[in-house]
Amino acid sequence: MSQPDIHLYTAGTMNGYKPVIFLEEAGVPYDLTHINFSKQEQKAPDYLALNPNGKIPTIFDRSEGRAIFESGAILWHLAEKYGKFLPTDPVKRSEVMQWVFFQVGHIGPMMGQAMYFQHIAAPNGHEEPFSIRRYVDESRRLLEVMNTRLEGRDWIAADEYTIADMMLYPWARAYVWARVEVDGLPYLNAWFERMDARPAVQKALTKPKANPQFWDAAADASAFAKENAARFAGDVKSGSD
Repeated sequence: MSQPDIHLYTAGTMNGYKPVIFLEEAGVPYDLTHINFSKQEQKAPDYLALNPNGKIPTIFDRSEGRAIFESGAILWHLAEKYGKFLPTDPVKRSEVMQWVFFQVGHIGPMMGQAMYFQHIAAPNGHEEPFSIRRYVDESRRLLEVMNTRLEGRDWIAADEYTIADMMLYPWARAYVWARVEVDGLPYLNAWFERMDARPAVQKALTKPKANPQFWDAAADASAFAKENAARFAGDVKSGSD
């Protein structure tokens, strides 16, 4: 039996879910390897040979004999390879890529820092109220940008469901974990509902492991938050380090 072209290395994080969403939406067969952060598998020599940055996700495309890392590059590669979720019209294509880079350059870094300072730095003895407020406020501003963009639109770009939606969803939808309010953002919340209703998206969020604490305000996050803070305690550096 032949192996699937795509071997995905990922974990249950916002970046980690993006290629899973694409592959599930596209109905593409793939192998999946879960990278265990607790065991530092992302820093193992075999993995670093695929992704020198030691982060997730990464894919290995067997048909091309090469690895691709960085989630934006991965979704771009998959969209090109399978001819899905990326328009061929150059103007629409550019529009999609602008929002892909909006996620990579803004939504991800800002919401990621909001999460870091609240869920990793603070529990490990580095409470930084100024930093928390700065990143939470900027995350809210960026979600407002999305809300404005979505007025009168079902999808973020090109009048169709694309990799831009797949890129933005795991981060924006994790406003719960970032502790960013989304009240007063009706178009964004309507987009969340449309994304939530897609069976492939919901399936993707269970692979490789479901983390309802990211998305569900009613979920008990206490045990997960403690485990998460401990797992990444080594990432917290004091000014004297």
